[in-house]
Amino acid sequence: MPPSCCGYLSQYTHHHLVAFLLTFFSYVFLHASRKTFSNVKVSISAQWTPSLQNGSAPAFSPGETWERNQLFANEEEATLFLGALDSIFLFSYAVGLYLSGVIGDRVNLRYVLCFGLCGSATVNFAFGTLTEWLHIYNVYLYCSLWVLNGLLQSTVWPCIVAVMGNWFGKTGRGFVFGLWSACASVGNILGAFLASSVLKYGYEYAFLVTSVVQFAGGVVLFFGLLTSPNEIGLSTDCQTGLGPVDTDAHWPLMSEEEDEAEEVEYDRNCHSVQRADQGSPKAVGFFQAFCLPGVLPYSLAYACLKLVNYSFFFWLPFYLSNNYGWKEVEADRLSMWYDVGGIIGGTVQGLITDFMGKRSPVLALSLLLAMASLVGYSHSPADKTTNAALLAITGFLIGGPSNMISSAISADLGRQDAIRGSRGALATVTGIVDGTGSIGAAGGQYLVSLIESKLGWVSVFYFFVVMTGGSIVFITPLIMTEASAMWRERQTRHHQL
Repeated sequence: MPPSCCGYLSQYTHHHLVAFLLTFFSYVFLHASRKTFSNVKVSISAQWTPSLQNGSAPAFSPGETWERNQLFANEEEATLFLGALDSIFLFSYAVGLYLSGVIGDRVNLRYVLCFGLCGSATVNFAFGTLTEWLHIYNVYLYCSLWVLNGLLQSTVWPCIVAVMGNWFGKTGRGFVFGLWSACASVGNILGAFLASSVLKYGYEYAFLVTSVVQFAGGVVLFFGLLTSPNEIGLSTDCQTGLGPVDTDAHWPLMSEEEDEAEEVEYDRNCHSVQRADQGSPKAVGFFQAFCLPGVLPYSLAYACLKLVNYSFFFWLPFYLSNNYGWKEVEADRLSMWYDVGGIIGGTVQGLITDFMGKRSPVLALSLLLAMASLVGYSHSPADKTTNAALLAITGFLIGGPSNMISSAISADLGRQDAIRGSRGALATVTGIVDGTGSIGAAGGQYLVSLIESKLGWVSVFYFFVVMTGGSIVFITPLIMTEASAMWRERQTRHHQL
């Protein structure tokens, strides 16, 4: 039985808390800014198509306004372009993740994080606010800005996971990272709240508010974040360099080896304990990290799962508004329930995996139930209470596993025995897992708009069911691997006793 999470929490200092909160809220602000685009799609679509509601520039007559703003002939074309923008963002985000993970293991994490947060905030301001104020409506400009936004935002997640991995060890990681990974869902809720609060003044003000908040968060993080306990001499990890990577798939990702190594490095008061053979850490190469046990199957599983999770992220308010005829502000606020379920799901499932000592069985069971919840939600009645309840359940079953793979499991993979506990793989492995997931999500966003325009929303949800089943297929072999590794580990201990 793993050690009590509460007992392990008692070993943390206020520096751990500060690192937790700063990384948490940095991604909250990033996701709040990212959520804005999905929350104002109806308003943007109306602005880009000829409509009686398209009167945001009263200085012009309606005909002149339509002529200047009309990017598309009808709402269907505008919807397809919005889906294309989502895919463009996610493809550039995926490419950036592969690069950012490698950079994050070689450059000061604080500099990379600040650059990504502040740069992305500036691009979001230009995309949603500046273009509207200056009445610049250009397809190529929108695409270029969204490519740049994806590249800048990709710098954040691998780096903050690496920072968390530096501060928090394996014991209790499922609970701590499960709670911490709620940052994306909290950001979605904050973004929906901020956007709905100012949407009546125009969608450009939604982009303005979230961009300012994100930029301020980047400045605070630059001056307040400690990326590792080593920076203040609180603790020092034993860096013995890297041995060759063993690609044997039977490495137990949640073995006790990591904690045993950490116990050598920390004394009871969390002060550093130096070792004679301590050397400088080496960063793991991209292909070396890609070949680590478990990285490929979890990456492919996350590709299927992130497609579903991000489809809810990008399209849920639009779906609620168009399918049920609810006001955009009401749809934005109702969509928060999906994120509420994700917050609870990540924390609860992370705690369960800590006590079980295994991750994949919990994820597989949750995703199996998620397939049923997706079918149920596709037939949800036009009742807001029922819809909110089904959204929360679906978010619990889909958002929970998604949060686990992108945070705690990525940290497990980047700290496994095959790389001798080196810190130099955390950002790289996280970038690979999240980057592969983003490629799947990117391709899915255009498919969502295409399937919806041809077959309707019910077919979209059955597409989600298929993708969720794909995640289970990739996770299933890992269940057998973890069970086999745990059995061999117990047999070894039994023989030693």
